[in-house]
Amino acid sequence: MSFPQPTALLAWYDRHRRRLPWRAVPPERTDPYRVWLSEIMLQQTTVKAAAPYYARFLAHWPDVRALAAAPLEEVLKAWAGLGYYARARNLHACARAVVERHGGEFPASEAALAALSGIGPYTAAAIAAIAFDLPATPVDGNIERVIARLYAVAEPLPSAKPELRRLARALTPARRHGDFAQALMDLGATICTPKKPACALCPWNGSCAAHARGEAEAFPRRTPKREGALRRGAAFVVRRADDFLLMRTRPARGLLGGMTEVPTTEWTADFDEATVPGAAPRFGSGRRRSEAVWRRRPGVVRHVFTHFPLELSVYVAEVPEDTPAPAGTRWVARAHLAGEALPSLMRKVVARAIEERSVCDGS
Repeated sequence: MSFPQPTALLAWYDRHRRRLPWRAVPPERTDPYRVWLSEIMLQQTTVKAAAPYYARFLAHWPDVRALAAAPLEEVLKAWAGLGYYARARNLHACARAVVERHGGEFPASEAALAALSGIGPYTAAAIAAIAFDLPATPVDGNIERVIARLYAVAEPLPSAKPELRRLARALTPARRHGDFAQALMDLGATICTPKKPACALCPWNGSCAAHARGEAEAFPRRTPKREGALRRGAAFVVRRADDFLLMRTRPARGLLGGMTEVPTTEWTADFDEATVPGAAPRFGSGRRRSEAVWRRRPGVVRHVFTHFPLELSVYVAEVPEDTPAPAGTRWVARAHLAGEALPSLMRKVVARAIEERSVCDGS
């Protein structure tokens, strides 16, 4: 086999590069803000899913100063549905740091980039290479797959990551660092895919050890992931007679931090459905105290977080129009839910509850 030549990959990239909303086309100047925004959005998210969010963010906040000046609540609302919400909080914190510490200009240094909120080693290398053409070598999941196959790396992920980064750095050419990084990304996304890679079309097929062995799909090898224990809980969807729903904001730190939700119980592995009545929202006080009549929606809403799966029972209740919201909650018009920072889990919960009422009353 021949040694993989960066020039062969760059020639392929010049002919087949993907047209992406955040990617500058020569002779356009690469905007570090757009590179950074896209890289944060693409963490654990597909290009197809990220593209509309990217367009909306640019429309609202065309540069880092505009994003830094935005309220965090508005950023979370715009992010809602994209998942992994710590990214949105770090995105906002990073924008503010760039303005406050770097005068609104992203630093042209891999180390300085890595010191900013939400920018890890991969993202720092990607911005350094793509936005500033520095000799940095970002290694994401696509690139790990390419390198693991190219050298038939037997060690499984994630323990193989340092070796894969070392091998990728050894391939990085002396020039066109940004193009080479994006070429590796495109190769993994379009040719060296997880299943049924198009090896016949690969510019490096004559240098690929896994291809030579007829085992491309066997790489990279992976250590089986341990799935977290199932957690369960109950969600309470209260609908006021004038079509307002009861909502609250989650604590700023932790899972789904700062996002909007309906009231819920704790999510635990030993959840007991018998405890639900005591955990449900209470309305009024003293003589004005009233008890809602709760109905359990059949089935559960299922959702999978990074570290554990979750099942929520959904309870629904209806209250009069003049019912005050309990402490720590607020009423939100159903018509305005799209403007709330509702994560996909809560959208599923509300949809389940509203769906039931629609069937019952024909609304």
